[in-house]
Amino acid sequence: MDLNFKEIQLQYEGFLQTPLLWSSKEIFDLEQINLSKKQATIFEGNIQKKLRLGKRVERFVYNELNQYKTITVLKENIQIQDGNTTIGEIDCLLKQQGKPIHLEIVYKFYLYDETAGSTELEHWIGPNRKDSLIKKLTKLKEKQLPLLFKPQTKLSLEKLKICANEIKQLVYFKAQLFVPYQQKHSAFKLINNNCINGFYINFQELPQFSECKFHIPTKVNWLQETKTQVSWISFKKFKLDIKVFMQNETSPLCWMKQPNRKIYKIFIVWWS
Repeated sequence: MDLNFKEIQLQYEGFLQTPLLWSSKEIFDLEQINLSKKQATIFEGNIQKKLRLGKRVERFVYNELNQYKTITVLKENIQIQDGNTTIGEIDCLLKQQGKPIHLEIVYKFYLYDETAGSTELEHWIGPNRKDSLIKKLTKLKEKQLPLLFKPQTKLSLEKLKICANEIKQLVYFKAQLFVPYQQKHSAFKLINNNCINGFYINFQELPQFSECKFHIPTKVNWLQETKTQVSWISFKKFKLDIKVFMQNETSPLCWMKQPNRKIYKIFIVWWS
């Protein structure tokens, strides 16, 4: 099997296994698409080697949607233009059981930091503190979903013979969540706790894991589930490699294998 194809398939399976960030309850009045559980399938699309993680996830979503007989994808990645200016993009228009749906796709990695904001939702931030769950939810609610009703979108909808007022708006929002090492048994009220996929530590906390082995996956492989057959490195080598990330103020996702062979996904953060 082609090594690149094998990696992509593992990324796809990791994406499929990632739970929705919420399901039964709505957050920000945003409703998740309801997809019945299916067995992991083969990814049949093409992925360019340098395709970034977000766009890669979109390809995985379209591949997954095509497995459902009740779903027809009408159009993907619809650029909305105002003259020569792109004012936004609609991720996907589809029909589910004959009903038109506007679907926005999100896949995120968030860390829980009680010093960020004052509510549970505000505490979930990006690994480098540049983005946050609350910012993304606000953008969905105030910018991405309203794009459907802009006059500039009308032409795209007319070509598909659908009217904006008939379209239901849904999100497909998956996430891997990480909590501080000291809080790794925490439970949260608003989000799906099954999304908690590991913990994070500051660089200064690393010495307590000196008996462990480590692996630093490439960013697109953050999607993958952990596995044993990878190139593990010693704590000494890992610490040197991680120092470079810290100097660049970048928080990488890493795999850590304990002496008992248990493997964890962890973030090493440059901030404290």
